[in-house]
Amino acid sequence: MKFLRKTLDGVKPNFEKGGKWEKMYFAFEAIETFLFAPNTTTAAKGVQVRDAVDLKRLMMTVIIAMVPCLLFGMWNIGHQHFLAIGQTGTLGEKFWIGIVQTLPIIVVSYGVGLGIEFVFATIRRHPVNEGFLVTGMLIPLVMPPDVPLWQVAVATAFAVVIGKEAFGGTGMNVVNIALTARAFLYFAYPTDISGEVWTYLGEGATAVAGYSGATPLAVAAAAAKGTQVVNEFNSFGSTWAPGIYSFQSLFLGTQPGSIGETSTLMCLIGALILIVTGTGSWKIIVGVFGGAYGMGLLLNILAGENAFMAMPAYYHLVIGGLAFGAVFMATDPVTAAQTETGKWYYGILIGMFTVLIRVFNPAYPEGIMLAILLMNVFAPLIDYFVVSANKTRRLKRATV
Repeated sequence: MKFLRKTLDGVKPNFEKGGKWEKMYFAFEAIETFLFAPNTTTAAKGVQVRDAVDLKRLMMTVIIAMVPCLLFGMWNIGHQHFLAIGQTGTLGEKFWIGIVQTLPIIVVSYGVGLGIEFVFATIRRHPVNEGFLVTGMLIPLVMPPDVPLWQVAVATAFAVVIGKEAFGGTGMNVVNIALTARAFLYFAYPTDISGEVWTYLGEGATAVAGYSGATPLAVAAAAAKGTQVVNEFNSFGSTWAPGIYSFQSLFLGTQPGSIGETSTLMCLIGALILIVTGTGSWKIIVGVFGGAYGMGLLLNILAGENAFMAMPAYYHLVIGGLAFGAVFMATDPVTAAQTETGKWYYGILIGMFTVLIRVFNPAYPEGIMLAILLMNVFAPLIDYFVVSANKTRRLKRATV
């Protein structure tokens, strides 16, 4: 590390004022502060509180929380591959297939996103924002394993430029950047983010007879059309793969889906890390799960002939990306509600809207994406009403 520090100190004058690469100073500063904690203070005089945690280190905590989802997702890509072709593979073989499929997506996401961040930082003459450290990992985790790399690049560029930089950069964006990228692909290239892209087969490989790479939400959406029964435990998807859509399998994540979203267990491990470190709001996470479960119970009562409505409420908690969205997307400190009471309303409404979108609009079965984006827009309004209510109560007490 001393060698790296000396190297950076040696080239730093070239990037400072008057140096030949002065215009690239903020790009250099981003690399330097990523590797080493800055030694600057906010003022030349007065009491200073020094802390080893800065925004970059905070973002790294979120990335660490996502590692369980990433590792499990890599294994699951290989697992689904061998399941689809009717063969068995070793742990190493499954992981290798997952790495080969996932690593290029991560490289493209970070390459395109950070490249754009550096360009805007150079033009605007401000430090490179750290927010993309998390966004660059979130984008691959919400993509299917077979997504074309050029689409990842286009979606990332759209999300960073239109979703963030157009609003002023990190901390100014209205909606979650990773979900903006996912939504862009969902509406711009719907045929390439649906169908059988959720299971990687490989060149020349064919699926065994009767195999379907449909996600649990796709199976549930088919149920809404009366083609599948889902209201009995373990009958979910049993026509082609008995047991694969059992509650245990869905909780563990051994089914087709986006790279990092399939395992509720891994998401809960990530949630524990975020909550213990104080990085994520437990109120929002609990609110999302509670809102989804409550709406699921209500729909069970009103089910009638709708098979999707009759699906047990607890299934909504483990299918699709609800757990991943609740833990890593809804808790985004920039786009979420800021007041403590508002966080409850924000999370509960996300959970409720997720289930409503899933059940009543099977064309968009992944309701968590649209629900979070919708509530991102209304988060400031929720905070406004919470603050207004607090002011009203205090004024009444003051006049008594």
